[in-house]
Amino acid sequence: MSFEELVQKAIRGDDQSFLTAIQTVKIDLYKTALAYLRNEEDAVEAIQEVTFRAYKGIKHLKEPGYFKTWIIRIMINYCNDTVKKQRRVILNEDLVLAECEAEDHSLLEVEDAIQRLDERSREIIILKYFHDLKIKDIALTLDCPEGTVKTWLFKALKSLRKNLEEKGGISHV
Repeated sequence: MSFEELVQKAIRGDDQSFLTAIQTVKIDLYKTALAYLRNEEDAVEAIQEVTFRAYKGIKHLKEPGYFKTWIIRIMINYCNDTVKKQRRVILNEDLVLAECEAEDHSLLEVEDAIQRLDERSREIIILKYFHDLKIKDIALTLDCPEGTVKTWLFKALKSLRKNLEEKGGISHV
């Protein structure tokens, strides 16, 4: 049975198919939650909450092929809400280090530079470079045209470079 057929069964109310579909995307959900929340306990809690929300809303998923995109969008929304409540944005240190070693910036410099980005820019950077999503997939996730995603990504990278150049990337806040 293909993944789309599995999701189709879940949409029709098959709980076991839903659980199997969740198991298939569980790692991606965890990585997303960890990238936003930087805390294993919070990430696990986020997976639980997002699984519940997805279970309640799966009947409204129109295209089974977009299940992963749909559920990651739910996770991003949940994490953004959580981060707003906590008033902090923290990224997984290992992911940040892996992505930025070539630039020869310290982890703290990169984290600070990313924290100073606006919400949309942080979101685009995380989806593109931490989840290795293609522009097309980001456009589907954010429900906007690919050209818009390219523009946002260009501006986000420009802002990130500017943030890294200012103050040497170190925040005195």
